[in-house]
Amino acid sequence: MTTSITHCARLYYIHDPMCSWCWGFRPAWQQLRANLPAEIELVSRVGGLAPDSDQPMDPALREQLQATWKRIMQQIPGTEFNFEFWSRNTPRRSTYPACRAVISARQMNNLDAQMTLAIQQAYYLQARNPSDLEVLADCAHSIGLERDAFIQHMTSPQLEQDFDHELQQVRALGVNSFPSLLLEQGNTRWDIPLRYTSAQAMLEDINQLLGIG
Repeated sequence: MTTSITHCARLYYIHDPMCSWCWGFRPAWQQLRANLPAEIELVSRVGGLAPDSDQPMDPALREQLQATWKRIMQQIPGTEFNFEFWSRNTPRRSTYPACRAVISARQMNNLDAQMTLAIQQAYYLQARNPSDLEVLADCAHSIGLERDAFIQHMTSPQLEQDFDHELQQVRALGVNSFPSLLLEQGNTRWDIPLRYTSAQAMLEDINQLLGIG
């Protein structure tokens, strides 16, 4: 009975590799993934937090994001940020390149999760800017992808079409904040409340909705 209930269940994880709350959520998400029933299909999608831009980030937004980092560190113990990012780089409000990089890694060798982590570590721990193609190419190389092939793939017209399709899919799901968890079974969808410090609570919510246990 449990298998039939969960067989057609799907859990969407909608994120952006340059979303600071997604970075804070990572430990809970990894723990949740490790404990989900095997019958639940996991679908990871990028949401596209900020479009392409070559313009330096507005000073007010820079201050706002630094304050967000500090708030995350307070609310999610153990989360680390390297604030030297703000003095070493010229930040841009542009996460689409990083999203394309994740899709490329997924298509090239099913390495989207590894690419997401590499981008997050470059951004939040190494104070490097993943809005820059060179940084993304370094991330790709670090997870075993050939650098030039990766650049060619992620800057191709086909990848741009695939990225646009993924953004449309996320919008069709009604997701407008990151990270988000959405459980789908048949024609029914449920938003799973995010528990940044308790994977167990999210697992219990999912099991209850699917009638498991």
